Amino acid sequence: MAAAFDIKDLERRMRGAVEQLKKEFSGLRTGRASAHLLDPIMVTVYGSKMPLAQVATVSTPDPRMITVQVWDRSQVQAVEKAIRESNLGLNPMTEGATIRLPIPPLTADRRNELAKVAHKYAEHGRVVVRNVRRDGMEALKKAEKDGMSEDESRKNGTKVQELTDKIIKEIDQLLVAKEAEIKQV
Repeated sequence: MAAAFDIKDLERRMRGAVEQLKKEFSGLRTGRASAHLLDPIMVTVYGSKMPLAQVATVSTPDPRMITVQVWDRSQVQAVEKAIRESNLGLNPMTEGATIRLPIPPLTADRRNELAKVAHKYAEHGRVVVRNVRRDGMEALKKAEKDGMSEDESRKNGTKVQELTDKIIKEIDQLLVAKEAEIKQV
């Protein structure tokens, strides 16, 4: 009867949007070195594209430096090229199989740009959550046509709305924290 509606599935999908937002925020440079900054970089090696983490070890020896230890010396140029082309504003310095990436201090303009990017990521997360909410409400309408009582449908609709509000509030809190991190550095 109510098999078409599953609030746990809606919550799982909304949480997925929050996790994706956290990943995007971790790649947003805040002036401090973070190994996650290089997560989105794909390197063309051995005839295919691979994540940087699969061809090198990324570490942060101090707050203003990232080091990339490439496992195969013959791939150092490919890794360096991928970092340069990533538009992260990093200037790699190669020493043998090690690539050093000094993190330059952020300017006020760059901080404002990063804050705008963070807002864009957060808005995308909110849109995903609202789309999941819409899907849930449509599933409720269908379930009501298939025999779910009106009261049960209304009660589940309230649960979906409460879940949506809770997840969007979580996204807003993540955004506030990220903005504070960007502004403080």
